[in-house]
Amino acid sequence: MFNTKKKVLAIAGVATVAALALAGCSSSSSLSGGSGSSAKESIVVGSANFSENTILAQIYGQALAADGFKVSYKPNIGARAVYFPALEKGTVDLIPEYSGSILSFVDKSAVATSPDDVNAALAKALPSTVVAYQSAEAADSDSLNVTAEFAKTHSLKSIGDLKNAGPITVAANPEFETRPDGLPALKSLYGLDNITFQAINDSGGPATLKALLDNTVQVADIYSTTPSIEENKLVTLTDPKNQFASQQVIPLVNKKKASSKVEAVLNKVSAKLTTKDLLALNAEVSGDKKTEPDVAAKDWLKSAGLVK
Repeated sequence: MFNTKKKVLAIAGVATVAALALAGCSSSSSLSGGSGSSAKESIVVGSANFSENTILAQIYGQALAADGFKVSYKPNIGARAVYFPALEKGTVDLIPEYSGSILSFVDKSAVATSPDDVNAALAKALPSTVVAYQSAEAADSDSLNVTAEFAKTHSLKSIGDLKNAGPITVAANPEFETRPDGLPALKSLYGLDNITFQAINDSGGPATLKALLDNTVQVADIYSTTPSIEENKLVTLTDPKNQFASQQVIPLVNKKKASSKVEAVLNKVSAKLTTKDLLALNAEVSGDKKTEPDVAAKDWLKSAGLVK
């Protein structure tokens, strides 16, 4: 069970970022519409050190604030190896996670790939101090993409359809060539013997996109919430055999702050959040608009009817 982007983040700047983020430099936030109680329960919401996770932290945090909780934030904590122990200890009370990645972190032997299997395995594998609530439909995982023209020409909808597309070249990070869920799975799981591999080491970034649009390669591994997918009208091939482990967004909460009220608020958010929403939010924050994560989160919550 692999997710290269999350692995890169997991080793980046651990010591420096952790020292800053866990030193107690947090900010508070609340929305109108809360209970107005003078004894609000406090919740500290943390995030990993990349934009999408910061947006998710704001979404879950602002939903709690709107329901009367006193919410503060510790954004950009850094690596999973830093923020997960903080969650276990209660230095941070809530972290938005990705189901497959956190499962492989807490259980190195995990083999589950489908959404239901991953969630079930995660519930068993988490330490007793951490609770997982409902996962969202929204997911940020490896995805195989083709141009709209190529999809139309070869009637492509799923990964398995590539078998009838003639000789094709797949672009991905170098490790995809040997990863169990990479090239080997395309051959063993989907029976694709018509593929060659081209390593492009930018995690589905500009160089990979250029190669795909130029038809240097016909298939590209691009993370599913990358704005370039929508911007270039790429077609993401479905993965009915679960080659790639599910990476659904899932809120994790320290058990001391877990309650039916917290669960109800977070589950309402997860029930509304889709991969398409994440794509749009990422584009808004990282694209030309450069919207601040808290503003983008508030706008989404309003549009979803979760806050006023």
